[in-house]
Amino acid sequence: MRIKPRRMEDLKAGELRTILERSAQDISAVYEHVRRIVEDVKARGDESLLEAAKEFKSDVSVSDLEVTSAEVKTAYHQVDTAVVDALRVASRNILRFHEAQMEKEKWAIEVAPGITAGRVRRPMERVGCYVPGGRAAYPSTVLMTVIPARAAGVEDVVITTPPGRGMVVNPVTLVAADIAGCRRVFKAGGPWGIAGLAFGTKTLPRVDKIVGPGNKYVTAAKMIVFGQVDIDSPAGPSEALILADEKADASLIAIDFLSQIEHDPDSAAVLVTTSQKLAEQVCAAIDLEFDSLQRKEIFESSLKKHSHVLVAENLDRAIDFANQLRA
Repeated sequence: MRIKPRRMEDLKAGELRTILERSAQDISAVYEHVRRIVEDVKARGDESLLEAAKEFKSDVSVSDLEVTSAEVKTAYHQVDTAVVDALRVASRNILRFHEAQMEKEKWAIEVAPGITAGRVRRPMERVGCYVPGGRAAYPSTVLMTVIPARAAGVEDVVITTPPGRGMVVNPVTLVAADIAGCRRVFKAGGPWGIAGLAFGTKTLPRVDKIVGPGNKYVTAAKMIVFGQVDIDSPAGPSEALILADEKADASLIAIDFLSQIEHDPDSAAVLVTTSQKLAEQVCAAIDLEFDSLQRKEIFESSLKKHSHVLVAENLDRAIDFANQLRA
């Protein structure tokens, strides 16, 4: 088995603490490196972005930094129609959900004679959405960052994302962006993309807020530029905690488990259950699913370094563990 169940009472104190504190990601090791990148983008703008982009295309130019309408049109021919249809359905549902959360544009009350207090809601002028790329495409991130901004009334929503070889963005990312209503997508990943949005360059527009997930380098960059620009949160690699009893479906748990650790080698998933039998079935199902997976090296790293299948002596202990886990 690539991952084996362990009884919680068999864990040493240090092992349990490491699992519980997994989410408190330490970015100190990369912070200074990222800070230098951010400062370089602030000082040199597009020139810094182009130097970073040479990893993907040796003769890169400023015109390569923004996705063209022709690239979007080509992307539609490269993405399966069933995926396009699914993105459209998801887009409508997400927009409907977020529009339902809208507060009244303004309200006021007279708190004392001659004194009125209230609230006025105004959308930000421009929001930047960071969409991870490189290892995989994340159209769901596109929809879940662009559409809430549009629902709030933000007129100018832009995306920045890491390109692949040849400065080509994954076609499903471009299709999702178009469906979500984002008309400007820039090819700048990691700290370069975050800094470009925070300070602006001749090509990348400066934004009022940056949203979207990323690895520890993106997280460090967001923390560094916070204050210069607003951010959503310093989110790190994907994580999942699954709490289950003996009635749960092992195959579904295995799929949930694997769907979280596909994003990054530092991602983590933890199952805690009261059933030794279920734990063993889940581990076997993970092995069975593994053979059909792409990008196996990412799954291997996540399973080996950060993921766990734990058996608790009773439900109270399992719930206590779930409450202690830093999420």
